[in-house]
Amino acid sequence: MPQKRTNPQRTVRRNKYIFVYKDYGHLRVALNSGEIRVQDVVQYYVDRIQDHTPLNAFLEVYAEEALARAQTIQEKITDGTAGSLAGMVIGIKDNIAYKDHSFTAASRILEGFVSLFSSTAVERLLEQDAIIIGRLNCDEFAMGSSNEKSAYGPVLNPHDPTRVPGGSSGGSAAAVAADLCMAALGSDTGGSIRQPAAFCGTVGFKPSYGRVSRHGLIAYASSFDQIGPFTHNLDDAARIMQVISGSDEFDTTAIQEPAPSFLNESGSIEDLNTPLKLAYFKETLTSPGLDPEVKERFLARIADFERAGHTVNPVDFPYLEYLVPTYYVLTTAEASSNLARYDGVHYGYRSEQAHDLESTYTQSRTEGFGIEVQRRILLGTFVLSSGYYDAYYTKGQVVRRLIADATRAIFTTHDAILSPTTPHPAFELNRPTSDPTAMYLEDIFTVHANICGIPSVSIPETPHSGGLPLGLQITGGWHNDHGLLKMAKQLQTLIHS
Repeated sequence: MPQKRTNPQRTVRRNKYIFVYKDYGHLRVALNSGEIRVQDVVQYYVDRIQDHTPLNAFLEVYAEEALARAQTIQEKITDGTAGSLAGMVIGIKDNIAYKDHSFTAASRILEGFVSLFSSTAVERLLEQDAIIIGRLNCDEFAMGSSNEKSAYGPVLNPHDPTRVPGGSSGGSAAAVAADLCMAALGSDTGGSIRQPAAFCGTVGFKPSYGRVSRHGLIAYASSFDQIGPFTHNLDDAARIMQVISGSDEFDTTAIQEPAPSFLNESGSIEDLNTPLKLAYFKETLTSPGLDPEVKERFLARIADFERAGHTVNPVDFPYLEYLVPTYYVLTTAEASSNLARYDGVHYGYRSEQAHDLESTYTQSRTEGFGIEVQRRILLGTFVLSSGYYDAYYTKGQVVRRLIADATRAIFTTHDAILSPTTPHPAFELNRPTSDPTAMYLEDIFTVHANICGIPSVSIPETPHSGGLPLGLQITGGWHNDHGLLKMAKQLQTLIHS
């Protein structure tokens, strides 16, 4: 018979691995008391991954390795020497390096490539006895908003397999939402953590630029990219951030000041019970393509926050329509430069049709890169080309500064900025479109944080009337990651009260 648990979310039956903790704090108590073993936890997730293979969330599962590591960590728990994340089972997006494991960014051009080192984020997780269960599918080179652009096929949304999970970290979001791992790492260049988190109903946190080292993250756009967690709750996001944050000798863009404490003495986010001053962009509510129900839900949420004693002010932000163009001008330029290294010469895919240097470059890149990656490389090459550099790239940088200055002014009088995470719930797989760049408008509410380098989190909203998840986005000021998580937890209690 199943054992009764104090945690109402879950029950445990070891012989069938019906294991139900979605909060690491509860899991750690059970592990420390001996009510469950780390091996049971890993086996539970291995079984669920196998049962949910059609979702295509995992590109590779490290079952034997994870079970062997579980035994070692169980011994450390018994000895009282285990790290702060002992037994937490985590998946990693396929653009985050893990030594001696395949590493392809979901692209044919890196087919068969094995990483020679681990990313700093992965190393820090392993040091605290987390268990890496496998690598997760994503849009190729993190370029996409639907996870339909992977060389290994699309990921399906666990809530409705006819829908996309969002992108580019769709595999990470789907894996957590389907309970295939307790948490996952993704990367966010323009919303690639928050948008799929909203589509799949999880927490998705994008840290401040530089809060987490980018060492070992395959670069898409180096001045935008950040690694961050997907979790079932904000406390677990904070637990992971406590471990992976901090300066790094291998990343000169990492914030050099000591990382703040994300957790209180009890190991969770400190409760914040003070009135907040919140802002939202008036232009958000008149954005084309905003689902009427999403708009209605957002206005109702504002009213909820005001009744709870918070101040919510509409503010003018005249740059909303420039966010997506600015983002794509700058990120494609950086992508054009970053992806030049994949040339068929040094490593990765080389075309069988190559017979000299020029054909090696041309054929290998044509066959190795997918259409969306080729499109963005070409756009970026055009932006950086002679005669157009000042008209596009330089102007994009000027607008980026204007956007940052306008945002900084808002944070002089407000604690956070609110918006829907996405303009609508998850859309259908293989959605027909005559304009391949129309997908770029999926990022309209999320790119702002990346342009400015500020932290932003998507938390689950009450579902759409059709049953699909929605997300509320809360964006904080520069380097205020810990403060943002406190505010998000305070506001989340009002959503689910």
